[in-house]
Amino acid sequence: MVPRQALPRWLRPANRFVRLLTRLGLRLGTIHVLTVPGRRSGAPRPTPVSPLTVDGRRYVIAGVPDGDWARNVRAAGRGELAHGRRKQAVTLEEVTDPGLRASVMRAFPREVPHGVPMFVRLGLVRSADPDEFAAAAEQVAVFRITAS
Repeated sequence: MVPRQALPRWLRPANRFVRLLTRLGLRLGTIHVLTVPGRRSGAPRPTPVSPLTVDGRRYVIAGVPDGDWARNVRAAGRGELAHGRRKQAVTLEEVTDPGLRASVMRAFPREVPHGVPMFVRLGLVRSADPDEFAAAAEQVAVFRITAS
């Protein structure tokens, strides 16, 4: 598991800014805002994510598998995915199959190239090499997204 202090200081303000732009209806490439109920309070907890599609199914990856948003997803199993003003109720299920997790991670640098630097910053990979991403699959959480 990656320790919390590995996250860059600018991440929280950047996430707030992305959420604001999304509320205004702007689409930011592959970035969506996933809102899930908090595991204790039940209050909506939004976080920017970049879903990717592998073999016709959509997934989202938590680079810090014990981070708040990943734990909230595990507890709730559902949420709302917003892209601009378009919102969709979704169900989220954690992928436990190591082979599928590796396939999803292998596709990440191609599908979400702007997300690669965060995985490098977290120390999970050194480059955008798909094989490096596949090898890091056991260190992340992968969730399958389905429409509710």
